[in-house]
Amino acid sequence: MSPEEDDPVRVIVTTAGSEKGTEIARRLVEKRLAACVNVSGVTSFYRWKGEFCCDPEVLLVIKTTLSRVKEAMTEIRAVHPYELPEMIVIPVEGGHSPYLAWVREETAP
Repeated sequence: MSPEEDDPVRVIVTTAGSEKGTEIARRLVEKRLAACVNVSGVTSFYRWKGEFCCDPEVLLVIKTTLSRVKEAMTEIRAVHPYELPEMIVIPVEGGHSPYLAWVREETAP
């Protein structure tokens, strides 16, 4: 079955610091590009340009619909401080129907 435009998805994004995470979350919810955004502190280990890195970051779990992903990613890139921000879309394979309906309602243009 192919995905529908109003199917709920999660978009995973990391960024530097809670201030930037809060800014991104607020912008997405205010513009109805996300129904909800969770912002949590994490420590990320990775390689960047050949160097080992270990940095505190915040993880954003963005609840939206497939039809809003492209616009949400554009909004994120407009304010994200990283050269190459993580933005990964994860399909939602079921869930509590009233909650999923709420996500659709809150992200309707």
